[in-house]
Amino acid sequence: MVRFSLIAAMIALFISGPVVAETGIGVVDLRQALFSSEEAQAFSERLQQEFSGEEAKVREIQEQAQKLKDRLEQDGAMMNESERNRIEVEFQEKVKEFNFFKQKLDSTVANRKQAFLEDARPQVDKAIQELMKEHSLDIILPSEAVVYVKPEMNLTRQLLEKLNR
Repeated sequence: MVRFSLIAAMIALFISGPVVAETGIGVVDLRQALFSSEEAQAFSERLQQEFSGEEAKVREIQEQAQKLKDRLEQDGAMMNESERNRIEVEFQEKVKEFNFFKQKLDSTVANRKQAFLEDARPQVDKAIQELMKEHSLDIILPSEAVVYVKPEMNLTRQLLEKLNR
């Protein structure tokens, strides 16, 4: 819906020639500005510290599974059938354990990042409103919706500065 509205607005701007000359347009890379901000960097560091134990556990399980796989590949032909089956079952269990803990960690981290984005939204909206007033803009487009922008129309750096104050 938003993307359709954005495209419709852009088409309307191109069709109505005289209005384009009077329309102030800016472009920002919201993702870059937000994730480059000092607050986001601090959040990322806290997140990394908080989940370092879980990441280590996931890596350890992955290494255990890899050792079992390597053992099967190197020595499997020389093993008796029951030993090979036992190691294959152990490997499959390690893979399941790895997938479970990796998915749990990824989901938790993704939820925390989403919460960070939602919490940052009012600050981003305020900074964008300030940019619109300071530069007398009518519209600010996300950089993903723009094929090319003149450097003077890219306001990402100014947005980042506002987010860092």
